[in-house]
Amino acid sequence: MVNRLLTGIFGKPPGTVNPGASAMIAVGAAGLQRLLLPPTCLLCGADGALGRDLCAGCAADLPRNHTACPGCAIPLAGSQNGFCAKCQAEPRSFARTFAPFRYQPPVDFLIRGLKFEGRLSHARLLGELFAAALAERTEPLPDCIIPVPLHPRRLRERGFNQALELARAAAARFRIPLLATGLRRVRYTTPQTRLDAHHRQTNPLGAFASGRWEIRLRVALIDDVMTTGSTVGECARVLRAGGVNEVEVWALGRTGASV
Repeated sequence: MVNRLLTGIFGKPPGTVNPGASAMIAVGAAGLQRLLLPPTCLLCGADGALGRDLCAGCAADLPRNHTACPGCAIPLAGSQNGFCAKCQAEPRSFARTFAPFRYQPPVDFLIRGLKFEGRLSHARLLGELFAAALAERTEPLPDCIIPVPLHPRRLRERGFNQALELARAAAARFRIPLLATGLRRVRYTTPQTRLDAHHRQTNPLGAFASGRWEIRLRVALIDDVMTTGSTVGECARVLRAGGVNEVEVWALGRTGASV
């Protein structure tokens, strides 16, 4: 239904990745790859398991974010439950956050290899892991997925948007429209990793733009890592100002920093 509405408004939603076509291409490519190159663990070199480039032992060692605040996904102590103090005290532009892993070894190694060394094989594995974790949830799926965009200058430098690459597996598996240009980055900003916590809060302000959404969508906004929450918070604010009904944040990894 949402696909038809989006098509009715835009002809074809701008930047939409066809989830049905993506799923068929992914299945065919995965089958060919398994035939020619059996899966090999990207972490230790052992044989991969479940058709992924990750062995059973390394998969068991992944730092899962089981106990986390439902609002911002910050890891909580085992004895804690519910929303963290920050989420209880301050309103947010997004409804909730799903981050299945903590940004710790070896997840940080895989994400850094993708972002800074161009290892797209890491994106495929991380995307598959995220989609598998998503399948274990009971919450309803969103109407569409929007990746946090890169500024055109940084996109030219890197050659790809890591958030878009991470989103592909979930979009294909669950047949969710992936709107690659649902948001635009209109101001070049200093990378968040170079800033302290205070400047990270203000750095993304005014950096994003979105068109007017004529239908009330529930959107999943996806990024690789969530640290202070300032980038996704600004993205969600812009989307809601444009008419999006609800924004849920998806991130592969979550740091332990306060948001």
